Amino acid sequence: MLLLTVICCGNELVLQLADYRLIGSTRLRGLVYDYGAFWPGLLSDWTPNYTAQPTLMFLTYGLLHGGLAHLAVNMITLWSLGGPVVERVGARGFGLVYAGAQAGGGAVFALLAQPFPPMVGASGALFGLAGALLAWNYVDRFTRREGLWPVANATFWLVMLNLVLWWAMGGQLAWETHLGGFIAGWIMALLVDPRAQGRAEDAEDTP
Repeated sequence: MLLLTVICCGNELVLQLADYRLIGSTRLRGLVYDYGAFWPGLLSDWTPNYTAQPTLMFLTYGLLHGGLAHLAVNMITLWSLGGPVVERVGARGFGLVYAGAQAGGGAVFALLAQPFPPMVGASGALFGLAGALLAWNYVDRFTRREGLWPVANATFWLVMLNLVLWWAMGGQLAWETHLGGFIAGWIMALLVDPRAQGRAEDAEDTP
C-alpha cells in the first residue's frame, strides 16, 4: 500500500509541476498518457508506441491519475479498504487481489467502453478491494447461516455511487473499469484466501 501510494503520488507530483511550467513541458501529461494510459484500441488494430504497451498498460494505467482530486480520493480509498484486505491475507495476498482487480478492470473497460477513450486511475483495483471484502463477508455469513442482507445492501450502494458519480461527471466515469475490478476482486478473494475457499466448500456440502 505504501509503495503504491508513493508511486501514484510521485507520478502526479511530476505531472502537476509540469502542468504549472515548473519543470519540463506542459505537454508532459499528454505524453505520459500516450504511453501509460489504458487505450482499448491497442488490443485491436492500433499501433502501439512501443512493443509491450498493449500488455504493460494493464499495469501503468492504475499508477496515473487525472489530477489532484482524482488522486486524493483514490489514495484515501486505498488506505480505507486496503487495511482490512492486508489484515486478512497479508501483503502478498493484497498484491494478488489488487493486481487481478486492476487487470480485470482494464479488460472489462476494453470490452464495454465505447468509443475508445484513454483511461487512467486506480479505481478499478479499489473496487476490486471492495469486491474482495464483500466476497469474504458473503462466504463467512453464508457459512454461519447469517443473513446476507448486509452484503446485498453494500453492493447496492456501490451501484448507486457509480450512478451518482456518472451523472455528476457528465458520463465521464469509467464505470466499466469499476465493474470489471469488482468482479475480478471478488473472484481473486476466493482464490487467494484459503479460509474463504474452505468455508465455501463446507457451505456447498451443507444439506
